[in-house]
Amino acid sequence: MKKEITFKELKKTGFIDKSINQEIQDNLIARIKSKKPVFEGLIGYENSVVPQLKKAIIAGHHINLLGLRGQAKTKIARSIIGLLDEYMPIVKGSEINDSPFQPISKYSIDLIAQHGDDTPIAWVHRSDRYFEKLATPDVNVSDLIGDIDPIKAATMKLAYSDERVLHYGMIPRANRSIFVLNELPDLQARIQVSLFNILQEGDIQIRGFQLRMPLDIQFIFTANPEDYTNRGSIVTPLKDRIGSQIFTHYPKSIAIARQITEQEAKVTGTDKSLISIPDLAKNLLEGISFEARESEYVDAKSGVSARLTISAMENLMAAAKLRLIETKSKETTVRLIDFISVIPSITGKIELVYEGEQEGADEVAKLLIDKSVMTEFEKIFPRIPKLEKEGLKTPYTDLINWFDSDFIELNYNDKDNEFFKGLESIKPLVAIVKKYASHLSKKDQLFSMEIVLWALSINNKLDKSESDNIHKFDSAQSSFV
Repeated sequence: MKKEITFKELKKTGFIDKSINQEIQDNLIARIKSKKPVFEGLIGYENSVVPQLKKAIIAGHHINLLGLRGQAKTKIARSIIGLLDEYMPIVKGSEINDSPFQPISKYSIDLIAQHGDDTPIAWVHRSDRYFEKLATPDVNVSDLIGDIDPIKAATMKLAYSDERVLHYGMIPRANRSIFVLNELPDLQARIQVSLFNILQEGDIQIRGFQLRMPLDIQFIFTANPEDYTNRGSIVTPLKDRIGSQIFTHYPKSIAIARQITEQEAKVTGTDKSLISIPDLAKNLLEGISFEARESEYVDAKSGVSARLTISAMENLMAAAKLRLIETKSKETTVRLIDFISVIPSITGKIELVYEGEQEGADEVAKLLIDKSVMTEFEKIFPRIPKLEKEGLKTPYTDLINWFDSDFIELNYNDKDNEFFKGLESIKPLVAIVKKYASHLSKKDQLFSMEIVLWALSINNKLDKSESDNIHKFDSAQSSFV
């Protein structure tokens, strides 16, 4: 907390009063010149959203971030807090962060007129200069702009025509701050109209009060293209007053998606030290979202949030941690059969089209996992032929033949040494991995063994059945016996 001073002392410090946009611009330019990161944590946007955001700030624009859910729109808005000065001086007691150099409320104007250079000055930290409101149909003008407060009028014995009886809404209280209005299309058209003057002229009108209040606010709006048709729209005159509209997007590669998940997933350092995740498992996890965005069963207009893989990673780590607790092991490695645990993260994050509803959410989730498995499989191993010609040997013939007289049960609750010992007992499987995956780490090679079995079952070369915590792989012929 910074010490309170007087207006005279503030002047002696050489403080320069700036508009919020000029303040953000100056700090942005200083960071660019010093080659410091401008926006922390905006992974994957370095060459798309971030350059547009810099230009919009330098242009002095209000900004609309347009994109599907889970594209970090709110995170982008919150990152701009870092471009504010650490502390901002205000007239002490002001409800709307009045600058002592340019007061706009009657309270501050009167206080400075009375005390002059002895006017007390308080400080507001930049973390308190960020205001966020979710636009919902029940939001009204009073919430955003303000209204007459009859209790204040009665207590202070003032007439309703006195400016001091006004109760300021969220926007006036965000003077000299960042104001974020999320899901703008959900705001009723008549409420959107009330923002016209604030955006264009910077002033407000409450209940017909003839009061000029030049607010100084950096507005950031967020919107989802889906809302334009499903729930509402941004009225054209309001859209016209927003200087820059910036489109967000999903990660363009698995590598970028992995960085985002690593950054956002709530996994403790202790858990990371006890639970190993093979690179193949991380790629497979991210691949689920990529497959979902292309799936015929998933509504593409609704989008597939990056929160899917973040939540899935947390569930995957929880499954491995539960195994540690139940088996009293010191450490463990994530397995492919653990991916059954991520199904709740998938079903809660995707919107299904009619065909998907017919399949069922759980079945669609399993199909997405299977598709991601096949994508990773085909990066390493030869394709599995659909038809096997008699006498013609494929890379998988020996392995498939092995299952004619044997089977394997992969138990979720087995300790690592028991689990992987079972996989390594299948000599044809070890041979396939040695031939095609020798360039991978030991943990990835072990994980790839499961991938091979899973891929063969997806292609109906093996039969896979589940019961309790056990996945059983058997000859495809046995299922017909």
